[in-house]
Amino acid sequence: MNQTPAITVALADDQALVRAGLRALLEQQGIVVAFEASDGADLIARLADTPVDVILSDIRMPGVDGIEALVRLRAAGNSTPLMLLTTFDDSELLLRATQAGAQGFLLKDAAPEDLREAIVQVAGGQTLLQPVSTDPVRARYQYHEQHAPADAFNPREVAILRLLAGGYSNKEIARTLFLAEGTVKNYVSNILDKLGTRDRTRAVLKAITLRVI
Repeated sequence: MNQTPAITVALADDQALVRAGLRALLEQQGIVVAFEASDGADLIARLADTPVDVILSDIRMPGVDGIEALVRLRAAGNSTPLMLLTTFDDSELLLRATQAGAQGFLLKDAAPEDLREAIVQVAGGQTLLQPVSTDPVRARYQYHEQHAPADAFNPREVAILRLLAGGYSNKEIARTLFLAEGTVKNYVSNILDKLGTRDRTRAVLKAITLRVI
């Protein structure tokens, strides 16, 4: 009986203890760590000789950080799915990472089973903009009463927000919900207005905080 090959990952983080902890968690979940890197430059160099299924990288590292490493890899034609580790303390970083082509974000305190599931999904071609665990996000992002209440969103807007959280484009949302792409664009504009934000990444984070999705 043939067994499905184990998923291989590259692990980049400047803290040796963090790498050791993540390696232990990954190996317990049946994920193979092909190599560890201490920064983005080391990651890029190692990938040249050791291709992997998924890259798991910290966002903030001295020298070449996770986002810069992602930009360089994509510029060099390396399309290996990359997930960034984050504490969600800076939504600007998440926006930059999305624009650079990151396939997902993962909280460093994610449960082991969530960690494995996220890696499996990204290895399978999915994009995970929404963090695997939303409770820590809500704990870190406390908004005041002037922000839109959860009941300000109708079912269609909630459905679109969930698809935005999954990384869907307007065209993909339109196809999924059987709507015109222009109609989806209008919905997205209304959603951003209600949430008081200018971009989709922050909209998703605020929607999670408000328990809209």
